[in-house]
Amino acid sequence: MAKYNWKFANVGGVTRVRIQSGEDIRHLGELDKKMWTVLSCPTTGLEICEDSLKAMDLDGDGKLRLKEVVAASEWLCAALKDPKTLLAQKDVLAIEDIADEAIAAVAKKIVGKKKEIALADIDAAIAAITVEEQSVPAAPLEADIIAAYKEKSAEYAAYYEQEKLQKLGLALIPEDAPKPGMKEKDFLAMGKQIADWEAAKAAAEGANAAAWDAAKAEFAPLRKLILLHRDFFRVLRNFITFEDFYDNNKKTIASFEAGTLIIDQRACHLCLRVNDLPKHDAQAPQSGIYLLYCDCESKKLGKKMQIVAAMTQGDINNLSVGKNAIFYDNEGNDYDAVVTKIIDNPISIRQAFWTPYRKFAKWIEEKINKSAAEKDAKAFDDMTAKADAAADPNAEKKPAFDIAKFAGIFAAIGMALGMIGTALAAVAKGMSGFSWWQLLIVFVCILLVISGPSMIMAWLKLRRRNLAPVLNANGWAVNADAIISVLFGRTLTEQVVFPLVKDPLAAKKNKMKPWQATCVTIACVAILGLGGWGVYKYMTRPATIEQIEEVSDPQAAAEAAEAIVETPAEEAAE
Repeated sequence: MAKYNWKFANVGGVTRVRIQSGEDIRHLGELDKKMWTVLSCPTTGLEICEDSLKAMDLDGDGKLRLKEVVAASEWLCAALKDPKTLLAQKDVLAIEDIADEAIAAVAKKIVGKKKEIALADIDAAIAAITVEEQSVPAAPLEADIIAAYKEKSAEYAAYYEQEKLQKLGLALIPEDAPKPGMKEKDFLAMGKQIADWEAAKAAAEGANAAAWDAAKAEFAPLRKLILLHRDFFRVLRNFITFEDFYDNNKKTIASFEAGTLIIDQRACHLCLRVNDLPKHDAQAPQSGIYLLYCDCESKKLGKKMQIVAAMTQGDINNLSVGKNAIFYDNEGNDYDAVVTKIIDNPISIRQAFWTPYRKFAKWIEEKINKSAAEKDAKAFDDMTAKADAAADPNAEKKPAFDIAKFAGIFAAIGMALGMIGTALAAVAKGMSGFSWWQLLIVFVCILLVISGPSMIMAWLKLRRRNLAPVLNANGWAVNADAIISVLFGRTLTEQVVFPLVKDPLAAKKNKMKPWQATCVTIACVAILGLGGWGVYKYMTRPATIEQIEEVSDPQAAAEAAEAIVETPAEEAAE
C-alpha cells in the first residue's frame, strides 16, 4: 500500500498536519500517532455537543482517545458515500449521501419524500415514540411511613438482636435505651412488604426502560450519523491541528474556550473551565502565562463554575485577588466573577521593565506600614502605661533619660552619617570628569542593570508561553506545544479604546500650533539641562587659595592645594 501524502503547515509556531479533504479523513488511521496534537481529552466541559463526544466514547469512560477518533472516522466513511460532506459541519444531510442502506431506510421513514433529513427531524420522531409500559405497583404504605422505616430499620434491627441476647443472658439493654414502637414480627412483616414492592417497582421500571431503548434503538445510528456529520470535523480541528484556536478570523472558537472575562477595561477571550484546581496549582505555572482564576456564579441560572483566564495584554497594577468582574459564557449568559488566585508571569517586556521598581516600591510601602503599625502600638502602650502609673501612686516610676547611656548610640549614628557622606562625595568626585552625554549613558546603564534581568526573563518567557500545561491540568493529553506568541497574545486579550473627546471641566489652555509647542518644549528642556549642568559644575569646582587658607585641617588644605595644582590653568582661572 502506498504511503498517503499528508499536507503540513505551520500552525501556532508548530508544524502540524492539515486535514482539508474527505480523503484525509478516510486515511486518518494511517497518520503517525506522534503527529497528533492531542492524544485524549474529556468528553464533558467542552464547547462541542456532549452527545457527539459520548457517541465516539466507545468504552464510556469519559475520555475521548486517539483510537476512538480513528474508529469514528472509519464508521463515518462506511456510512457516507463521500466523507468530504463532513467538512461543511451541518446537522442536515442529504439522504442520497448516506451509503448505509439501513440508516438510509430509517431516514426515508422519518422524512417521507423529502430529500434531506435534519437532527430536529430525528428528535421529533423519537419524541413521538409510544410504547406499552408495564404498570408500576402502588406503594403499600404512605411515603412518610416508608421513609421512617428506612431511617429506623438499622436501629430497630439492632435493638431486637440485643433483646434476643438479653433473654439468653448474654447482653443487658440499658433502661434508658429507646424502644421500638412495634413488635419484631410486625417490623419484619413491614420490611418484607416494602422490599417486595421495591423489587416489583424496579422490575417494571427496568422493563419500561428497556422497551423505550428498544424503540429508540432504530433511530440511534441515524442520530449518531447526523451528530458526527455536524461535529466530527470540528473535533479533528481541535484534536489534530488546533486550527480553531489559532484561527485569526475566529469564525469558530476552540472546544476548550469557555467564554470571555471582562475585567480592568479588558476582555480576556481565552478562558477555560477548571476541573481540578490542585492539578492547576502543580502544572499551570509552567505555562508562562499570566493567569487569573475566578469563581463564577449565576443566580439566575443557578450555576457555579471555576474558570481560568489568560491575561496577555496590558498592565497588572489593578489586578488582585478579590477583584470583581463579569464572565460571559459562549451562549451570552453572564456570571458574577471573583478573582481567587493569580499566577504571575510577564505580560509584556514594557511591564517587565517596571517590575523591579514596583517590587521595590511595594517593599518600601510594607516596611513603612510595618514601622507605622509598630510605632502606633508602642505609642498606645506608652499612653496606657502612663495612664496606669498616674492611677496607681505606688507604681514604679520610669527612670529619667540618661544622656551618657545613649552616647554610644549617638556616636554610631554620627559615624554612619559620615560614611554615607563620604560615599556620596566619592561618587560626585568620580563623576566630576564626565560630560553630560557620559552621565546620560551612565544613567541608562544603571536602568539596564536594574531592569535588564527582568526584561530578559520576560523576553524568554514570552517566547515560550504554552497553553499545553493548562490543558493538561484539565485532563487533556497534549502531544505538542500550544505556543502563544506576542502577536497572537494580543488577539486573545482586547483592550479598551476610547475616542478622543473634549473634557468640559478641563482648564482652558492657550491654543498653540504643534510646531510652537515643540519649540517651547525643547527650549524648556534645554534651559533645565543647562541649569542643572551649571549647578553640577559649581558644586564640583576646585577650591581657591583663599578657601584653602580658611581650612583649619592641614591635611584637607594639602589635598585642596594639590587639586588646584592638577587643574588646568584655564579652569583654575575660571
